[in-house]
Amino acid sequence: MTILRSGSMQKMRVELSDTIQYFLELDDQPLLMNDLLGKEVYLKNLGDIHCSHCGRLTKKSFSQGYCFPCFKKLPQCDLCMMSPDRCHFHLGTCRDEAFAESVCFNEHIVYLANSSGIKVGITRATQVPTRWIDQGAVEALPIFRVKTRQQSGLVEKIIGQHISDKTNWRKMLKGEITEIDLVAMRDELLETCRTELAQLSEEHGLQSIMPITDAQVQGLNYPVAEYPVKISSHNLDKTELISGVLKGIKGQYLILDTGVINLRKYTSYSIEFGLIE
Repeated sequence: MTILRSGSMQKMRVELSDTIQYFLELDDQPLLMNDLLGKEVYLKNLGDIHCSHCGRLTKKSFSQGYCFPCFKKLPQCDLCMMSPDRCHFHLGTCRDEAFAESVCFNEHIVYLANSSGIKVGITRATQVPTRWIDQGAVEALPIFRVKTRQQSGLVEKIIGQHISDKTNWRKMLKGEITEIDLVAMRDELLETCRTELAQLSEEHGLQSIMPITDAQVQGLNYPVAEYPVKISSHNLDKTELISGVLKGIKGQYLILDTGVINLRKYTSYSIEFGLIE
């Protein structure tokens, strides 16, 4: 076995290209994963998990990389990060107002994506198209530009009454994606939700929630040589050493001929990654 990188796991960095480029940065030295397609690779759990915020050694990772005390106190781990419509800043109970000012009170995008079928989602404007790639979307379309995270969550909740806001990760990894006309779907949803969206705009200010009508659909192509017929998921908590021929990368998953593994799940784990030669 040849060690290529070792260190604390973090989600792969991505770059938009004709075929998306993935970089593993276990030790802050980027490794282009696309170059390893067709090769037998391995991941080894070295046994330590250090909180990505405070560095404390922890037996379990919470909310993808945090120790329990940080999970309970950090604003990025608060419930409203998963459910933005439940923002409680106005109640004076925000965990960190400076964090809210820098993250939640910035421009957000509400979008439609085709990852395992049509879905609605939100992301900070600065995270386009990274968010779409991390979800394994094959195409995406921005449909609203809003001033705050809470407002984006409220728009998402209205549209989410009619389409999913979740990705079926198994279907996404099988590549069983039906072609969808996102522009036509946008127009249909805007008409269906017109009354509720108009009321929301009046409540928050007409300039706070702005439809995007001139955006182009963004197609996304992943480095996948072969999709699995059946999904089997690897677990580094149960199996210390995982190996297999790298068949593809999609979302934050490695697709091996022995199963798939979601690298983001193991954020803050001490991992060794290399080749079996």
